Amino acid sequence: MFIKQATVSAPVNIACIKYWGKRNESLILPTNSSLSVTLSQDHLCSTTTSRTCAEYEENLLWLNGKEVKIDNDKRLSTCLQAMKKQRERYEADRPNEPKVSQWKVHICSENNFPTAAGLASSASGFAALAYSLANLYDLPLSDPADISDLSLNARQGSGSACRSLFGGFVEWQMGRDDLHGSDSCALQVADHAFWPEIHALVCIVSDDKKGTSSTAGMQRTVETSALFQHRIQHVEEQLEDIKQAILKKDFDTFAKITMRDSNQFHAVALDTDPPIFYLNDVSRAIIAVVTEYNRVSNAEGGKRKAAYTFDAGPNAVIYAPAESMKEIIGMIIQFFPQSEPFKDPFLNDVIEGSLVPGFNSAVAKRHEVGAVKGLIHTCVGDGPRILGDEHALFDANGKPKQKSK
Repeated sequence: MFIKQATVSAPVNIACIKYWGKRNESLILPTNSSLSVTLSQDHLCSTTTSRTCAEYEENLLWLNGKEVKIDNDKRLSTCLQAMKKQRERYEADRPNEPKVSQWKVHICSENNFPTAAGLASSASGFAALAYSLANLYDLPLSDPADISDLSLNARQGSGSACRSLFGGFVEWQMGRDDLHGSDSCALQVADHAFWPEIHALVCIVSDDKKGTSSTAGMQRTVETSALFQHRIQHVEEQLEDIKQAILKKDFDTFAKITMRDSNQFHAVALDTDPPIFYLNDVSRAIIAVVTEYNRVSNAEGGKRKAAYTFDAGPNAVIYAPAESMKEIIGMIIQFFPQSEPFKDPFLNDVIEGSLVPGFNSAVAKRHEVGAVKGLIHTCVGDGPRILGDEHALFDANGKPKQKSK
């Protein structure tokens, strides 16, 4: 029995200029361009194995152990069919190649972080799906233009997934082709080696599923928010400004725009009818703490040293230069004590709660243990990785491997 198999991992990305709203639901075309930072797969990633053979009878996916019939899921099916069409074109030029485009596929995917908790699991998941199928089908991936082309398919699964196909700093261009969406794709602004000093602290406030999904929330915003129209008229200039800040390694401007866009996004969510609340009291306390940290730096003649951002959920991501991360982690632990000592993976040392001199501790109350359920210190990272068979998620019999306890 001839079997083809490919295993990859793909990263999480966290947007600095948010994607929120579609102008075309079926093609997943956004109302504005967006920009994100790709985070290191050493700490956050989705791993996916795609497998095909002529004997398979249906297209199946196992997501974190749960079986899903792909043909019953519109986004999964759309993404798979788009990849099959590309494989068909490949086979048409190579008559001796096996017609694997006609075969069913079995796919197994796992995240090493909470699914549906505001950590962009759908982005890394669909990026891994598209990249693994591209490898399975022997499609070209060596050139950035190939990856941009692949991002068109990943976008069909989850809009922000197209940005997880590149490392570093990535733009999703909204495009102008409303009929086919042929130019709504991802482009790399700078790779992860360009500005490696950028680190991120993920503060897990909740790992519960969101009360309002991103898909439902953004459509309600498009239909009901007056502020939304103002946002999409001005977001392009913010995008150009933050791209220039990245290319100049100007963290102060990068931080200013990142926090402003996060605030605007959540203001638009609140302006939706009925209003959408993604932030909670812990989220707002994190905003206050980061704001005070930057105030202290400014008072000493310095610039912004940290930038918070929140996707559609209460979890915070704090961007900062690597040299500031020990202070930031200490500050977060001071206000949000952890149930266990936090050993930093970069400093290889336990960080305890502390505040920088001049910090006004009255800006937020000290929360109980567990208000922030966990911290992940990571950094800007690379794009999808091709993994060896030892990392495959299927066993020798084609069954999903059981995760070790």
